[in-house]
Amino acid sequence: MSGIQGAGTYPGPGDTSDLKYPLGTRLREALTEARFHQLFGSEEQEPERPVERRFPRLCGLWRLRARSCSRTGAWRLLLALLPPLHWLPHYRWRAWLLGDAVAGVTVGIVHVPQGMAFALLTSVPPVFGLYTSFFPVLIYSLLGTGRHLSTGTFAILSLMTGSVVERLVPEPLVGNLSGIEREQLDAQRVGVAAAVAFGSGALMLGMFALQLGVLSTFLSEPVVKALTSGAALHVLVSQLPSLLGLSLPRQIGCFSFFKTLAGVLTALPRSSPAELTISALSLALLVPVKELNVRFRDRLPTPIPGEVVMVLLASVLCFTSSLDTSYNVQIVGLLPGGFPQPLLPNLAELPRILADSLPIALVTFAVSASLASIYADKYSYTIDSNQELLAHGASNLISSLFSCFPNSATLATTSLLVDAGGKTQLAGLFSCIVVLSVLLWLGPFFYYLPKAVLACINISSMRQMFFQMQELPQLWRISRMDFAVWMVTWVAVVTLSVDLGLAVGVVFSMMTVVCRTQRVQCLALGQAEGTELYRPLKGSHKLLQVPGLCILSYPTPLYFGTRGQFRRNLEWHLGLGEGGTETSKPDGPTVAAAEPVRVVVLDFSGVTFADAAGAREVVQLASRCREARIRLLLAECNASVLGTLTRAGLLDRVTPDQLFVSVQDAAAHALGSLVRGQ
Repeated sequence: MSGIQGAGTYPGPGDTSDLKYPLGTRLREALTEARFHQLFGSEEQEPERPVERRFPRLCGLWRLRARSCSRTGAWRLLLALLPPLHWLPHYRWRAWLLGDAVAGVTVGIVHVPQGMAFALLTSVPPVFGLYTSFFPVLIYSLLGTGRHLSTGTFAILSLMTGSVVERLVPEPLVGNLSGIEREQLDAQRVGVAAAVAFGSGALMLGMFALQLGVLSTFLSEPVVKALTSGAALHVLVSQLPSLLGLSLPRQIGCFSFFKTLAGVLTALPRSSPAELTISALSLALLVPVKELNVRFRDRLPTPIPGEVVMVLLASVLCFTSSLDTSYNVQIVGLLPGGFPQPLLPNLAELPRILADSLPIALVTFAVSASLASIYADKYSYTIDSNQELLAHGASNLISSLFSCFPNSATLATTSLLVDAGGKTQLAGLFSCIVVLSVLLWLGPFFYYLPKAVLACINISSMRQMFFQMQELPQLWRISRMDFAVWMVTWVAVVTLSVDLGLAVGVVFSMMTVVCRTQRVQCLALGQAEGTELYRPLKGSHKLLQVPGLCILSYPTPLYFGTRGQFRRNLEWHLGLGEGGTETSKPDGPTVAAAEPVRVVVLDFSGVTFADAAGAREVVQLASRCREARIRLLLAECNASVLGTLTRAGLLDRVTPDQLFVSVQDAAAHALGSLVRGQ
């Protein structure tokens, strides 16, 4: 049987007295699927409701909306769409309010310099980074389910959006623009960035309407971490011209990483000593402060706001020393007070930016959902992935009306909020108050802030993403396939671009799943004496076999990609090749069967689904077994697989008496058949 050596064997079919059943007795009759349903199945089955079974939450949501005309229905709809109505009545004001206030103010203080810094990555004026640090945070506080999530500007999205802006509204070849020309150029760029936010928000709202929160699972952890780590290198290189005081055109498209690096190295002799000094001093302060905040997070009452300290020091230094006029240091300039007038983005731009909005929407949702899940698991609460789609879709779409660029949850500020004692989404409201005060009253204080300092803030905020590479040795030990996914995604992101790298990573990750299903082998099973347990014969030499009986397990889905492997494995185990009783093993030499197989039991408990091609393969196998006088028994088929096999015509080749509820039942029936010589 299957040619596997070292396994124990039962006595031959003629020695009936030595046949062993579990615990020495036969406890019950062998149950076929038909007999099981006759004994335990319900007489009247409910009619199928395929739509509601597949989309129960979607149907429930639409039923809520259908009943929303009544007061009760409207209240249920509000409860479904506004999470604060759930947690706010149970809010512990004395225990949580101080922590939320401190955390919100701390994060708001950091949002100010980071928002302006990430606006430069997006190729829009710094004040629009402040808008993006206000409106999306406010909206997410009302709609989001992540209690510890901090939203706002995110470097990766800013980089991706900036590439779209630079492609559609490039910098003119004439370097010196007049004030009016610069305003017109900035207005066009802001319009494109807002249109990208509108498009990505609309896509996420569409995904919410279809309840496609499950799509976040297609961006595996190795893909997301490699994407953010590779994009961090793009951020670093893109900020080098600002660090060195060089005026270089921004490179976009494939190989932009190497093009930018080559341009910086070529123009290095033209670096500004003043801006280089400012950058070196800024990094010398920001990097150690970041390290101190990480190492002593348990001892510090609140993280040290290094970015704020650096912004204040640099602004005072530039103002007192007149660095902008004496050494031509680039500064932020005037930040307009108040809010921009609500304006619908130019819908004519949507067809041009729709292809760019899709990867931005996927990255937004994947990063935000994974980050929310991490803290939800840590603090024992649940998030709703579909509600997260609504929250981030609405925050992007609505904020685009106020000239905001794409936004999402951010790694650095989320960690900062948790370390500062944040408990709920209420911390976001305190963060908005800080940003609002800057927009209304404190904007003029940032007039002399050097842009080189903002570039340093961008680079220092990438610290966590750079350190993700430290996990590679552990990932290599755990799963080399996941290691390969990480490396392929990272190389694609660095060499090509962030959006193309994301596509390569997702496709390669899906290919590894397909490859894993195709590499699975059929396992020959034997019985542990005195039990009902059947385990692979390769795992133990003490398992029992019955001459003429072959029990096989196929632990993978049976579909068009695995049917060839399934056929080859079965041909080898059952001797169904062209040579009769002798056939070539797929990954080994020719093996001769010790005794012809008379009964084969297929354990389908690991076959989670089967398509039409896989089902036809099983039907063909049944025909070949009947021609070879081998009795085929199927065990533990789930209802879906059994339905597919039945529709493919399996019951035209086998009888219902050959379908069993468990391997033990099928094996008991096979033993009886062998004893009777059938």
